[in-house]
Amino acid sequence: MEKPTLDHIGIAVRSIAATKIYEALGLRVDHVETVESQGVRTAFLSVGDSNLELLEPLSDDSPIGRFMAKRGEGLHHICLRVTHLDEHLARLKKRGFRLINEAPVPGAHGCRVAFLHPSAGNGVLIELSEKE
Repeated sequence: MEKPTLDHIGIAVRSIAATKIYEALGLRVDHVETVESQGVRTAFLSVGDSNLELLEPLSDDSPIGRFMAKRGEGLHHICLRVTHLDEHLARLKKRGFRLINEAPVPGAHGCRVAFLHPSAGNGVLIELSEKE
């Protein structure tokens, strides 16, 4: 399997309008998308070969809504781009790492994604993403 690459860093925000600070730094929104399966509206801003992904909850009971109720706005996850996502998940599960998603689910940009529990990532939520 190829070495994963950093795809994006997810930041929980109350509103996509939070892009203003990033735009003031010279970044621009490249893509806005609603991901119904995750209950979130996203805005992607290119930063070199990676992105920042701003995550606006669609409701208080969505994953991002619940996250923000506990922790407020801020860093939510890192996303690593992989190939052979199913193989990665099987290998990680076999090695005893805790998975949130044991099978890929739909993500932004038409990708398949799966999240690893923060306990697997030293307190950091890790998303694995594979382009279809």
